[in-house]
Amino acid sequence: MYGKVAEVGIPISIYGPVGNHKDLLPYLVRRLLENGANSSFINQIYDEDLPVSEIVKDPIENALSHDSKRHTRIPLPKDIYQPDRDNSRGIDLTSDEAVAALYKKMDKTIQHMPKAAKDSTAKDVDAAFVRAKKAFDAWDKTPATERAAILSRAGDLFEKHMEHLMGVCVVEAGKNLPDSVAEIREAVEFAHYYAKRGLEDFGGYTELAGPTGERNIYRMRGRGVFVCISPWNFPHAIFAGQILAALMAGNCVIAKAAEQTPIIAQETVRLMHEAGVPKDVLILLKGDGKLGAQLTAHPDVAGVAFTGSTEAAKSINRALAAKDGPIVPLIAETGGQNAMIVDSTALPEQVVDDALLSGFGSAGQRCSALRLLCLQEDTADTIITMMVQAMDHFTVGDPYYLSSDIGPVIDMDAHDILTKHKRRLEKEAKILKICPNVPKTTKDKCYFAPILAEIDDISFMEREVFGPVIHVLRYKAKDRMKLIEKINGLGYGLTFGFHSRIVEQANNIADHVRVGNVYVNRSMTGAVVGVQPFGGQGLSGTGPKAGGPNYLKRFACEQSVSIDTTAAGGNTTLVSLRET
Repeated sequence: MYGKVAEVGIPISIYGPVGNHKDLLPYLVRRLLENGANSSFINQIYDEDLPVSEIVKDPIENALSHDSKRHTRIPLPKDIYQPDRDNSRGIDLTSDEAVAALYKKMDKTIQHMPKAAKDSTAKDVDAAFVRAKKAFDAWDKTPATERAAILSRAGDLFEKHMEHLMGVCVVEAGKNLPDSVAEIREAVEFAHYYAKRGLEDFGGYTELAGPTGERNIYRMRGRGVFVCISPWNFPHAIFAGQILAALMAGNCVIAKAAEQTPIIAQETVRLMHEAGVPKDVLILLKGDGKLGAQLTAHPDVAGVAFTGSTEAAKSINRALAAKDGPIVPLIAETGGQNAMIVDSTALPEQVVDDALLSGFGSAGQRCSALRLLCLQEDTADTIITMMVQAMDHFTVGDPYYLSSDIGPVIDMDAHDILTKHKRRLEKEAKILKICPNVPKTTKDKCYFAPILAEIDDISFMEREVFGPVIHVLRYKAKDRMKLIEKINGLGYGLTFGFHSRIVEQANNIADHVRVGNVYVNRSMTGAVVGVQPFGGQGLSGTGPKAGGPNYLKRFACEQSVSIDTTAAGGNTTLVSLRET
């Protein structure tokens, strides 16, 4: 056939992939799946109802004819999360024009960084509670539609000032540009999602079933003054998310930002006030852990939302339990010993990309980050070799530059903890690779070279190491379920990843792991608001999940009201009944 076509002067290409069996076979399978699609040439050539003229139609001309049209059933990017919310605005970091515009706006912020406020005192704490308690009743009675509108305006302002907020994130939190974009977008999405959910949860009351002559309703209201304590690793998104949820539920908020990132918190609160949140309804205090302890121990606290270490969450829980007065709810999201299991059917190239992104992205400073990579022994050597080679291409450097894949860790304390763990790895494990060409640490930027290390047993994972370290553990296929039992036995339950091409295997694993978020054949970081509600269980948090349908409810009090409608003199429902 090829010869006949060539004889009439038609240029021809012969597609003949060449390679090793283990590489070629999965490649061919993927091509066969693609070619089996309804729109493929191979599929269409056997369709007797399709004219030959359609089959041989120039594909370029066909594409050009659709250039100005879109498929009406495929939503535009801004609509992909409807009806829950609009998608947030991104920045195309592959566009020279977009990047130039970004730097121009960011540089204005970086050259004129806002100054951090002074640390708050014990008197400031008492004064804040007095102001917030006084403002609570009016805010709780503010219609849900008005509160939701304020949240939506806050989201719009975050998006409008994205480049400014990114500049502060880069300087104060050491976030690189992709992470900074994602940070601001997440806060925008929290604002719009909670506004929409809040209208459903607080926009009136629910009529409940009951006998005739009786009316029963259910509604939710704010609790009082909520204390929101957020971490430095998501200083805008998590900080904003906690506050927005508490506000939408009708609470006043006293917020304490992480001591490492006070300026980002100030700018976030400034924009919320600009959006319409009264200044006595949202109060920002600045300080260290001692200030947090004063806030959570205050007799007027009605609830605490906390994101941070497991140890700190336990300390807050004990303090709340020891208080006299009402029982105070704690909403805590903490860390995790997050594992990814890879079976022998997984595609090595995809595993390498997803594992390195999950473990080293954001310098490993995500509570969802990969800590333990479990490789089936049949393919472990292949994947390890590919990961080691890939690490040579990472750039660890100044987060201001787009070329930097990984930025610094947050401060010298974090660097010292990671250095101590590195020494332990050198003694008790096998270091497979350390990223080369890492800049020297300065007083402003603490760089730590990402590490890939192999351990012999899961017992090595004593506690969470918050940084760019991936621990590799080999396992036998027959021991997979025992491995899951050991992972569950660590007590943490935040994120888990599984790579396999066997669907039943993935479903079975998801049913047995005790974690909040399971990711199959993808990275295990970057949960999207309303799409992958985020939060763990066990040592990883109390729930409910942030960015999920039940989150706002935990910030509220429930009330049911039952009314005897016959007390006025008769059952009007029965009296007005007509026979049919």
